[in-house]
Amino acid sequence: MPKMKTHKGTAKRIKITSTGKLTRRRAFGAHLLAGKGKGRKRNIKTTALVTGAMAKNVRRALGI
Repeated sequence: MPKMKTHKGTAKRIKITSTGKLTRRRAFGAHLLAGKGKGRKRNIKTTALVTGAMAKNVRRALGI
């Protein structure tokens, strides 16, 4: 069988931590920030973990 190809769009968006967890950026932080509260914007800035069935799909896309 041929090698699995890495899904480059996913690879650019998802990073793997040293312990093997998958991290991603949160949505809604690119524009229209004036109407959002401080706490909401602060939460948007932090990274989130990819978990559950989505993590399984992402790992397959990254070839892990």
